[in-house]
Parts: sequence; structure tokens; C-alpha cells
Amino acid sequence: MGPRLLRLALKLVLGFIIVSVLWVGVYRFVPPPFTWTMMGDAVSGRGVTKDWMPLSEMDPDMARAAIAGEDARFCEHYGFDWRGIASAAYSNAKGKRLRGGSTISQQTAKNVFLFQGGGYIRKAFEAYFTVLIETLWGKKRIMEVYLNVAETGIGTYGANAGAIRYFRHDASRLTPMEAGRIAAVLPLPKKREAVDPRGFVRRHGNALARYVGVVKRGGLDSCLK
Repeated sequence: MGPRLLRLALKLVLGFIIVSVLWVGVYRFVPPPFTWTMMGDAVSGRGVTKDWMPLSEMDPDMARAAIAGEDARFCEHYGFDWRGIASAAYSNAKGKRLRGGSTISQQTAKNVFLFQGGGYIRKAFEAYFTVLIETLWGKKRIMEVYLNVAETGIGTYGANAGAIRYFRHDASRLTPMEAGRIAAVLPLPKKREAVDPRGFVRRHGNALARYVGVVKRGGLDSCLK
């Protein structure tokens, strides 16, 4: 690589870092107006339903159910749960049901800033944005954004919109069962229903409803208080 190309590459990298830091910094205070997944739903004609609710107004059992279902060590790690990643890799290598090792922080970084899919390149950018949001946002903001942009059904985004869709009331008052059912939908929102779940979704939702109390008693949500 010649000196001119090297200088150009360095300028591009520096420009990307500056823009991305500013982008993440703005979202520390401003709700993300859309995600690429939302745009995909809008373009495909499915529509987008969302209703932002601050974490302070949301029933705390919703965050507890998300921690129980998606990231039990959310308050302990700094964006990456290496034990969870290793466990998922081992389980997948043994031919068991495929498991993901992504934390809530990683999922938030992917949902807000990146396209779905993309292989290792997308994973590299996901790791970069995960470090940024852990540094600039902190745990409360990460959970707040996650619970407002994650898909909770076809064309439905966020726990509040999900609660209204499935239970006809907002997310400021959720029973552990309702919170558990919404959290059970999160991994595959286009294929799962919270209002009348069956099979794995029902069992998983019931388990998460029980684990809500475990999260509370064990202080696994301490970083959100």
C-alpha cells in the first residue's frame, strides 16, 4: 500500500471512529428513531408498531425476565459473557440445539447500529459498538434501549408495544407471567406468540416467570437500580 492510500485509509478509519462515537453519544440521550429491522418491516409492508417507555416507568419484572432469558450475567460482564460464549460453542459442537452466546449488550448494538446477518464482518462491528455502548451508555441505558427496540412480534418493537399487543395494557404493570412470555418471544419474535403460547414458548415463558423472582432475590438486576 502506497503512502497516499495509507493516508486515505487512516482518514477513513478516523472518520468512522468519530462518526460512530458521536452516533452512540447522541443515542445516549435520544431514543433511536428506527432500526434496520424496522425499516425492513416497513418496506415489506408489515408496518412498524412501537411505543417508547423509559426504563424508570417500565415494570422492573420486564428487565428481570430479559436477564433471566437472555443474559443472566448482564450486570457482571462488560459487554461479553465469555463463559456463555464458551458454553454455547461447546453445546453447538456436541450437536445439541443451537444456542447463541450474545449478551443483551451485543444484541442491542446489533439491533440499533447494524444490519442483521453479515457473518464475521458484522460480528466485528458488533463487538466494536458493544464496547462503545458499554463505555458511553452504561447498563441502565443499554437495557432501556434493548427493551424498546427488540422485536416482540411481527412488526412490533419493544416491551411496551408488546404488552399492549398481547395483554391490552402497557408495560408499566406486568405480572411475572406476562413479562416471562414477552421475554420468551424475544429470540424468535416472528415465529412466537406471547398471548397464547404453546410448546416450547409456553414452557420457556413459564420458566422465565419463575426466574423473575430468582433474579430479584439474587440481585442479578442490581446494575439497573
